[in-house]
Amino acid sequence: MSQRTTPSRSRAHGGADPNALDDDATLHAMGYPRKLTRRFQAFDNFAISFTIINIISGIFSGFGFGLNAGGPSILVLGWIGVSIMVLFVGAAMAEVASAYPTSGALYFSAGKLAKRHKGAWSWYTGWLNFVGQVGGTAATGYAAATFIQAFIALQWPSYEASGHRTVLITALIIVLQGLANTYTVQLVAVLNRISVWWLLSGIVVIVSALIVIPDHHQPASYVTHFANNTGFTSALYGGMLGLLVTSWTFTGFDGSFHMSEETVRATVNAPKGITRAIGYSAIAGLLLMLALVYSIRDYDRVAGANAPPVQILIDGLGVGTAKVLLLIVIGAMLFCGLANLTSNTRQIFAFSRDGAMPGSRWWHSVSPRTRTPVKAVWLAVGCSLTLVVPGWWSHTAFTAIVSVNVVGLFLAYAVPILLRLRLGDEFQPGPWHLGRWGRPVGIVAVTWIVLSSVLFMLPQASPVTVDSFNYAPVALAAVLGVATVWWFTSARRRFHGPVSYGRPDEVAAMDLV
Repeated sequence: MSQRTTPSRSRAHGGADPNALDDDATLHAMGYPRKLTRRFQAFDNFAISFTIINIISGIFSGFGFGLNAGGPSILVLGWIGVSIMVLFVGAAMAEVASAYPTSGALYFSAGKLAKRHKGAWSWYTGWLNFVGQVGGTAATGYAAATFIQAFIALQWPSYEASGHRTVLITALIIVLQGLANTYTVQLVAVLNRISVWWLLSGIVVIVSALIVIPDHHQPASYVTHFANNTGFTSALYGGMLGLLVTSWTFTGFDGSFHMSEETVRATVNAPKGITRAIGYSAIAGLLLMLALVYSIRDYDRVAGANAPPVQILIDGLGVGTAKVLLLIVIGAMLFCGLANLTSNTRQIFAFSRDGAMPGSRWWHSVSPRTRTPVKAVWLAVGCSLTLVVPGWWSHTAFTAIVSVNVVGLFLAYAVPILLRLRLGDEFQPGPWHLGRWGRPVGIVAVTWIVLSSVLFMLPQASPVTVDSFNYAPVALAAVLGVATVWWFTSARRRFHGPVSYGRPDEVAAMDLV
């Protein structure tokens, strides 16, 4: 993956001009003034995506589903295979991020890469990205609330977890994360750095404990054990559903892209942040997955537990140690939600800057104190809370709404990659690019996104009932339906894709920081 500046890109930035990697010059060339403070170094940019991917949160949340949809063989081998596919997606996205390092990220690049109907491509990409990110914030908060109640139940056995309490705890978590993004912006940047070490050290602690303490481990051949408890007679179908565990985990790495306008040397550091976050998460996640799988004592008991990973910790380490490790898991989920909300806010800021949201002038305003889009923070908080509310009456309803998180995000990832492929040699890459591998990597990325998206919308349990029905396609159809009606009734007349505020010298005079 080269970091050379290609000739075509060099001409775009003025030949051998040293400003080829100058952040402000790049932003001005795309028609935007600088409004956000660049406080993110390379590590910080990597940290935002690594934290949102959050392998501890993803594996602990989806492990139980994987046990019943393929078992250890799919959990381990599926993790390896899907991680490689996601790395293709990340590399293709990183190439686009280097060319268009803006907070608008996916929707901005879609509008720039499209040959025709730029506004429509940008519109649908932006709304898929927005809904996916809002769903991610809600889902992560809900997962954290679920594990918080699991910890409370271990500490005080008389405590009874309930859907109502889960919703209330989720709401409190999201509001606190909103306050952090409003009043302690510098602290949020610090917490994103801490989150990386929390995740890595947490994995070391959990994996080490599962290796050293239990007096029983499964044999090496256990990784080939297959189980299909989905209710479907087809083992192939059941195993394919198990691949979703890894796909659930690897979402949100577009966070590095969205933080481009706050990242130093974004044309290089943003794409590096995306690919490194995926690569490191893949390796560390495999270690955690192996440790959990080989520590299973009673497969049927663990697979039937309310929180299978917690049951593994209790069986192998005892209740006391399990509670300590559960705190690490909860902390990881809280870090994940905070980073997800931060990324969500930047997407709202950029989408509103181009006039694509109701009340756009309001949402893309920047606080003079923190130089961050505070109003966008609270729009993200409000939308996430709205998605959580149905969980008060039905867990199935909540699952249906947030399930569009993964499908929405990956479809939004696919659009600019597909448009870059259609552009062919006309695409002008940034300093970080794939060279001659750009096209084959992009083809693999789009193919995988299409296949995984189909899987996410198929039934995931049999028999199919009101409670077990997969409502993801319904939720996705509702989102696309609203976006389509809105587009044809009014948006197409006023929204034509990313706007330019003027020539580079004109927008430079508009800089606020």
